[in-house]
Amino acid sequence: MQKVGQEDSTNHPTYECEKCQDKEGYIVRGEDGREYWRFCECREQKKTKRMFKSSQITEEFQKLGFRNFITENRPKCVVDAYETAQDYLKYFDRFRNERKNSIALLGNPGCGKTHLLMAVSNNLMRKGVGVLYFTWVDLLNELKDDFDLLHEKVQRMQKVDVLFIDDLFKGRKEPTPFQLEQLFAIVNYRYLNHLPIMISSERDIDQICEIDEAIGSRIYEMCRDYTVLLQGSRKELNYRLREAN
Repeated sequence: MQKVGQEDSTNHPTYECEKCQDKEGYIVRGEDGREYWRFCECREQKKTKRMFKSSQITEEFQKLGFRNFITENRPKCVVDAYETAQDYLKYFDRFRNERKNSIALLGNPGCGKTHLLMAVSNNLMRKGVGVLYFTWVDLLNELKDDFDLLHEKVQRMQKVDVLFIDDLFKGRKEPTPFQLEQLFAIVNYRYLNHLPIMISSERDIDQICEIDEAIGSRIYEMCRDYTVLLQGSRKELNYRLREAN
């Protein structure tokens, strides 16, 4: 398999972009006779590609959008979540630097919470907004795997443009004090610096506050304008069970 930049059978190097030879720009001569650097059209495409790669969003999840989310014959709370996620994306640039700049989809499993927030994430990255995605379980593993890199990992979660934590507090075991300490450091930094968080969880705000009120109250304030609670019968809300029937 030939790699970009390697020579082909005719000893000519190959590039993703022949125009700039993957330098993301090229020299042009102006009317004044001077040479200027001009960014290539491929630059934004490559920037977006790098952004998707660093987001930790899988190729399968990169395909999730609003167009392939089914709202027909779904409960009102699911439609509300769909419209709320669309509105959040639509007005993101207006409030992204404010305190109330985040979104939380909470409640029953199988409602499409992850799909909708993934649709927001994918569209934000296409607009040049960086997103970092973690499930709660993966987040715990990231924090405990290598304590030497703990500070670096926490800093990345603190400072990325948008942090997406999926299935917050998922699992039967209660978080340890160490885990809550690290999560608070992440949430509090983003709270103080007006950096958006996207949260999906099977727990509502009261239940999150029961685990840690400092974390829960900050999430509530940040997500207040864009929070949807999806509750109802399992058979009605869980699309996986509906498909099985």
